[in-house]
Amino acid sequence: MGSGSAIRGSRVGAGPMGEAERGESAPRIRVPFYCANQHEVVPSFANEAAVPEEWDCPRCGFPAGKDPQNPPSPPRTEPYKTHLAYVKERRTEEEGRLILDEALAKLRADRAEVEAHMRATAN
Repeated sequence: MGSGSAIRGSRVGAGPMGEAERGESAPRIRVPFYCANQHEVVPSFANEAAVPEEWDCPRCGFPAGKDPQNPPSPPRTEPYKTHLAYVKERRTEEEGRLILDEALAKLRADRAEVEAHMRATAN
């Protein structure tokens, strides 16, 4: 049997445990909030604190309001856009074709230059 501390579950330098040593907590109120998925969240607030109109539901992440019959609508999520979708928003089809043709011409010129250099050094 190994030797152990007389106070289990505590560490050296740990502060006092329990509310009596910490002082009294502020008076609280509990306010129910309701989300569009019919989840109920009941956070507590200090009496003098301002209670927000909306609270995030911890279960689904939707906004929750105080009226159970009329909860806030879920946020509208935009579908993921690819890089190509963003490019198409900025450029027309004709502009894209011109840019592509310019890039291909440069690539072909560079390739022809490399091939000419290789033929010159091979001889």
